[in-house]
Amino acid sequence: MKNFSKLEKEIGVKFDNQDFLKQAMVHRSYLNEHPAFKIAHNERLEFLGDAVLEIIVTEYLFFSFPETPEGDLTNWRASLVNSKMLAEIAHDIKLEEFLYLSKGESKDKNSKARQYILANAVEALIGAIYIDRGIKEAKKFVKSKIIIRLDYILSHKLYLDPKSKFQEKAQEEYGLTPHYRVLKETGPDHNKIFEVGLYIGEELIEKGKGSSKQEAQVAAAERGVKKKEW
Repeated sequence: MKNFSKLEKEIGVKFDNQDFLKQAMVHRSYLNEHPAFKIAHNERLEFLGDAVLEIIVTEYLFFSFPETPEGDLTNWRASLVNSKMLAEIAHDIKLEEFLYLSKGESKDKNSKARQYILANAVEALIGAIYIDRGIKEAKKFVKSKIIIRLDYILSHKLYLDPKSKFQEKAQEEYGLTPHYRVLKETGPDHNKIFEVGLYIGEELIEKGKGSSKQEAQVAAAERGVKKKEW
């Protein structure tokens, strides 16, 4: 039995109707195995929460940084609301233990699919807060759990994607633009895995793998940023 009062304490929101909170935690896969379950899956709440999150963050950035160009604000907003960030927030508020998942999804921990499930659950949670307690409580949650991370994002330039960040630092430190080379391709045509090398000049800095060349390049850049402590 899931103790949703514990989750309410964790997020700092007391629901008038706790069923909204429960629904935010229901993944579609759970209903496939439990068709008699009386609460719907969270996709409609996720749809709503995504919009609520975007307007709260957008409004905050618009009024807090009146001199900042639109392009920068867009990048900052993306860094706050992307699936990786939202999944981290889900871990921080211990959301995972309250999810209703199928047996298969429950086993699939630490995967990209789980990251998306967690991120979607955070959006659904924001939708549930908005429906049950209104925009004021939704803003309070978003500011205390998400927008609070903005200073760290800006000071560490996390709003830059890994490739942009690595390129900027490589040009500063070495006066060179990094480049990528495909080192290996494995698997059938419909399910290829690419291994890409990240180079500064002729020096191999790191390698990355992905289901596309772009994904592999991003993975290599992420590893390169960590290796260089940039």
